[in-house]
Amino acid sequence: MKKQASIKKNVSVNIRPLADRVLVKPEMESEEKTASGIYIPDTARKEKPERGEVIAVGEGKRTDKGDVVPLRVKVGDTIVFSKYGFDEIKIDDVEYYIVTESNILAIVK
Repeated sequence: MKKQASIKKNVSVNIRPLADRVLVKPEMESEEKTASGIYIPDTARKEKPERGEVIAVGEGKRTDKGDVVPLRVKVGDTIVFSKYGFDEIKIDDVEYYIVTESNILAIVK
């Protein structure tokens, strides 16, 4: 039985991650206010977000025997991932990340 990749219903994305990869829409933090009241715009921040929402998931990783191990994350989950553990892609001028399951650190409840 072949399991299809899941894709979030309200997002129009024509991409399906392979194996144990996950398509993530990063959480972009808006302006940040310092203690003294100065607003720091998002463009001035150099750090990439390390948190985002799962938009699509692959079918899972294959073992040496050919069995598929399903992913532990699902579409709609908010996750925390490694700072440098992703590949950036743009679809219709929207930035997404492709993250392998091994670079996902936690699911935010």
